[in-house]
Amino acid sequence: MLSRLLRPLLSATAVAALATSVAAPLAGSEVPAPVPVRPPAGPPEARYAVARQNLLAAERTAAEHGHTRRSEALRAMANPARRFLFFDGRDEGRSAEVFGDLTAAGRVAVLVPGTDTSLDRYGRLRADALALQRELGGRAAVIAWLGYRTPGTLSTALLTTDRADEAAPALQALVRELGPARVSLLCHSYGAVVCGRAAPGLGGVANIVLYGAPGTGTTAPLRTSTPVWAARATGDWIAAVPHAQFSLPFGTLGLGLDPMSPGAGTRVFPAGGGRHSDYLRPGSPSLHAVAGIVAGIVAGRA
Repeated sequence: MLSRLLRPLLSATAVAALATSVAAPLAGSEVPAPVPVRPPAGPPEARYAVARQNLLAAERTAAEHGHTRRSEALRAMANPARRFLFFDGRDEGRSAEVFGDLTAAGRVAVLVPGTDTSLDRYGRLRADALALQRELGGRAAVIAWLGYRTPGTLSTALLTTDRADEAAPALQALVRELGPARVSLLCHSYGAVVCGRAAPGLGGVANIVLYGAPGTGTTAPLRTSTPVWAARATGDWIAAVPHAQFSLPFGTLGLGLDPMSPGAGTRVFPAGGGRHSDYLRPGSPSLHAVAGIVAGIVAGRA
């Protein structure tokens, strides 16, 4: 039985690895960037100023090396009207962009993205954050957290929790800085695996919300006292992904428990009929539900 389950998965892995190797020359990680200045602890405004300087330094380096597209994108991100808690242009990029007044906000939503999110593909994450901020109507601040090296859709890294394990400490550190009690983690696609692996060390966050999840990174319900929410749109292809983990001689393959399964212990909320990238699309039922969870006005069914 195990071999029959693994055969198509491993075949897909081989195809994905080949595709990734062909696409490798286009990888954003080849765009050089300087080592960023570490942002200071303390008020967000001081961190915003340092992050902007790091953005401008990365923009100059990209321009000097002829990476015009990256340079233009970074120049737009360095606009004084935009605010980042941190920025690192190396290795496809790390950043945390803030929407709303982080100091005054009683609630904070942190978006944890999934596959193929990088500086060169940042638009979708930013659009989701803007849509959620508009839906909340100023009731909370929103952070678009590109805080880890996301796996590619055509990548063997997508089949393990390795990238999520790398990401978990950084996510836990951000939550500690923000104050766990006011933070809701909104975890899309592989981002749900990141949140699942980080969950035991997150403290008392307000909510963990998993949508479009290929798994939770564990074979058992998450080890947390925090309310865990889950949703899957009827048009989301992720439903066809096997939810399991296999221990093999070279490591563990698979992303674990389906958060929509009865044994996951999650609170299910409606997501409508959208596609995998539509959960925070303006006007969608899932965006309305997620905003209600962040604001503390939505109840789900366990």
